[in-house]
Amino acid sequence: MASHEAHTHLEDKAAPRSSRPSGRRGGRGGRPEGREVQLSKALSRLLRHQAENAGIKLDEEGFAPLDRLSWGPIKSLSPSLQEVKDVVETNAKKRFTLRPADPLAPEPPSAAGYLIRANQGHSLKVDEAALFEPILLGAADLPGKVVHGTYFAFWKAILESGGLKPMSRGHIHCSDRTPEEGAVSGMRRDAELLVEIDIEASLKDGVTWWRSDNGVILTDGGEGGVLETKYFKMVTSRTADLGVLWEDGVKIADLPADLKFRAPEGKRPGGRRGGGEGGGGRHRRS
Repeated sequence: MASHEAHTHLEDKAAPRSSRPSGRRGGRGGRPEGREVQLSKALSRLLRHQAENAGIKLDEEGFAPLDRLSWGPIKSLSPSLQEVKDVVETNAKKRFTLRPADPLAPEPPSAAGYLIRANQGHSLKVDEAALFEPILLGAADLPGKVVHGTYFAFWKAILESGGLKPMSRGHIHCSDRTPEEGAVSGMRRDAELLVEIDIEASLKDGVTWWRSDNGVILTDGGEGGVLETKYFKMVTSRTADLGVLWEDGVKIADLPADLKFRAPEGKRPGGRRGGGEGGGGRHRRS
């Protein structure tokens, strides 16, 4: 698609559209989603998963020309340049980076002068070295804590597969804090289990780790694509008093047989994003 066609959908219009009501319903409670949420989700889907299908070529750092994003849901929203800027700047998890195509030029007046990327979560093949900052053993900024959030529904599959797998997102997503410790990138707020990872031990064994621009801690799991249970430093529950399930790579306890649970919205088998995180075809970054 020629870029001048996309300009009709990403131009700097004087009147903001963010207050326009939307008929689309959210996944929980049936409440309508605002335009900002719709635009954020559409940008995520396109830049993480659908760019190739939409005929958009990402550069080695994962950036796409902003004026080429005339695709499905984005085209129907017809956002202004200012709306895109607002989504990038106000997103709590800093999912996107927007920058001028020419870093030496003045601030561009239109979408044609910008590049945009998703900071992590790609199912498309990306160049990790160009997109992410490597985390190295002995570095001053080595995270003091690395935690992966998951769910009771996926725990059995995780253990049966020998550990955590990237699944469709390309990387296992972790955080350097829990939701109780502040705003978190790399973990869903409703995670039921916290898997603290011994990142130093895994680095010594050759597992590769990266940090995205928005602070998500990422790994592909190392050889075989599995971050093994031997790196599970501590596994505890956020939502039930279950004590310690794993410690220093050793199982301490199982989930109670009478524990009631179900897969979270958006991650159930047969849904758009799939099921679990451990294998067995039951589909999780981070």
